[in-house]
Amino acid sequence: MAELGRRTDLREDPEADLALVVAHLEGDGVIGYPTETVYGFGALGTSEGIRNVQELKGRKADRPLIALVPSAGSVQGLVWTDEARELASIFWPGSVTLVLRDPHRIFRPGVRSLDGTVAVRVSPQPIVERLLERLAVPLTSTSLNEPGRKPARSGAEATEVIERLGRSDIWLLDGGTLPQSGPSTIIDCASGTPTVLREGTVPVGRLRCVIPEIHANHP
Repeated sequence: MAELGRRTDLREDPEADLALVVAHLEGDGVIGYPTETVYGFGALGTSEGIRNVQELKGRKADRPLIALVPSAGSVQGLVWTDEARELASIFWPGSVTLVLRDPHRIFRPGVRSLDGTVAVRVSPQPIVERLLERLAVPLTSTSLNEPGRKPARSGAEATEVIERLGRSDIWLLDGGTLPQSGPSTIIDCASGTPTVLREGTVPVGRLRCVIPEIHANHP
């Protein structure tokens, strides 16, 4: 079992300097970090950064990564329907992921799906906000776990996962134990009437208060 590589303890210093973490990411390195739901693996959306995360998770290209962005305004090159704008204005920052078309190929394959769409979210997690402010580019996101296992919800669990994977090149941002939370709710806004692909922290009933005609994969 490999020892954990670099680590920043955000519990001891929530305002810790992120310069070295940013440099690690800019060198196509992978980080483990807390989000508003669970801990995630992330990297920049470069071809190498995406490949590194995919290899880490054993993830195929047909299962793209989510992109965390600083604001809706930062991805205006995507196709925004009126419904998508309304959802973003109410639920961002928050646990709602929107699937939008990317006809101009702003994002690389592995974040942009084979059908030309991208899943994006604005996270309210302070460390994510600080990273995105420093990076000025999106950060990829996928749950920090081994295939088939539950995502890590604490720095201790994240450490165990990284050690079991035998990786000493992942920089862990330890934010302690996260509150119990479901996954983000994923909404397809790229194919006509918005459709809930995964109901998570934000329930369908609440979404229908905003978009009454929204579809769901269940009643």
